[in-house]
Amino acid sequence: MDRGLIQAAWNGDVDHLLHELDRNPSTLHVVALEGSESPLHIACFTGHLNFAAIVIKLRLEFTRELNQDGFSPLHIAAACGHVEIVKELLKVDIGLCLIKGKNRNIPLHLAVIKGKTDVIRELLLSSSDSIECTTAQGDTSLHLAVKNNQFDAFQVLVQHLKQANKEELVNYKDFNGNTIFHLAVSRKQFDVLDFILNGLVISKEKMELNSLNKNGLTPLDTLLMFQSESGDREIVEILIQTGALKAENLQSRADTQGERPNDHHTRPHEHPRSPAKKMLDYFKYNKLNDSPGKVRNTLLVIVILITAATYQPALSPPGGTWQDDYVPSSPATSNTTATKPHTAGQSIMLTHNPIAYSIFLSANSVGFYTSLHMILVLTAAFPLRMEMQILVFALSTTYSTCMNAIAPHSFITYGFIAISIILPFTIPITTMLLRNYYYRPRNASVDTTQERVQTGPMDVSIHLNG
Repeated sequence: MDRGLIQAAWNGDVDHLLHELDRNPSTLHVVALEGSESPLHIACFTGHLNFAAIVIKLRLEFTRELNQDGFSPLHIAAACGHVEIVKELLKVDIGLCLIKGKNRNIPLHLAVIKGKTDVIRELLLSSSDSIECTTAQGDTSLHLAVKNNQFDAFQVLVQHLKQANKEELVNYKDFNGNTIFHLAVSRKQFDVLDFILNGLVISKEKMELNSLNKNGLTPLDTLLMFQSESGDREIVEILIQTGALKAENLQSRADTQGERPNDHHTRPHEHPRSPAKKMLDYFKYNKLNDSPGKVRNTLLVIVILITAATYQPALSPPGGTWQDDYVPSSPATSNTTATKPHTAGQSIMLTHNPIAYSIFLSANSVGFYTSLHMILVLTAAFPLRMEMQILVFALSTTYSTCMNAIAPHSFITYGFIAISIILPFTIPITTMLLRNYYYRPRNASVDTTQERVQTGPMDVSIHLNG
């Protein structure tokens, strides 16, 4: 897009826009062909209503185009809280409310995340169904309000549910099975719970307070698992007063009454899981919530700690090193209490227990070289790649040199030299082969088995008829 047109959109300079169009009527058409951010996107961001209105009139197609970040003009205006521009866009097409942008977010979702209550009311007034839309992670507008601590936005949404007779949406679950009650409890949002559980807006009979998420936890379980603050007691009292139960109590009541709980995650014949199991499930890796970037950063921290821990024995081996030389036949060492010959700087552990030291040396080396391999993998696309490889090679060389220096017996020294040479090459190959083996497609064998089962009787009948 022309720099002058960009500047005009930022400043809301309508005269410059009209002058450019008089000079070159195809200006906005060229912008459309570029496929980047349009003047309407910029005007919606800066809040210039007159400029946006003229662009909408001249180029209506801009209202539905997404920019390079996956946002339409209405997405941007809603997130920035420009109510008048939102109204102007909705005059053109109410369907703009339901345009899905990045991560399947609609304009209402962005308005909720930013807490723009006036925009939220306008969007709900134009499209009541937009409150039912979910993001790519399965979040409703209510989920987003709780996750982003937007209590005012949450109030507007709940009041709209009451007016639109859609109260059941408060029980909607995201991809992890969490309702807004799970989220509010885990984030200790007392104001959200007090507002929705007092029964003034939504009746308690329409709330599912004992719904189980994918970890098998009710909202009360989520709170009791991490109860540590003084304010938690008030939240517990609110939940219990409104009929909230722990998962194990919910199961007991179902067994007593001979009824099956509504939630499909619970079965009458199953025993409730232990608190330790629930804790592990809560903290384990979740591919929906945990982004690859965060996982990579966590892995880098862990790998660096392992590298440091496995490198330490090269500097200070278990049991330490000998501080003197000792040869039994030498009169110069007659004052020492040692019983075995040794050399200063070599491992004491290896002198007394060669087998244990050999096992330790091999296992520690596998851990060290594997951690170096993981560092190279996790930093594959980083800048200064060549420098990183030099650092890893230097670290590997110093480790091998130090470990060889403290080994007094020749066969162990030669064995470790071989390990130092082989491991850096075999670890990448071994891990690749094992990963390909364990994650190989298994559908072919299953389909073949099923085909044999299905065709078996036919083969038998043909054989008998023959």
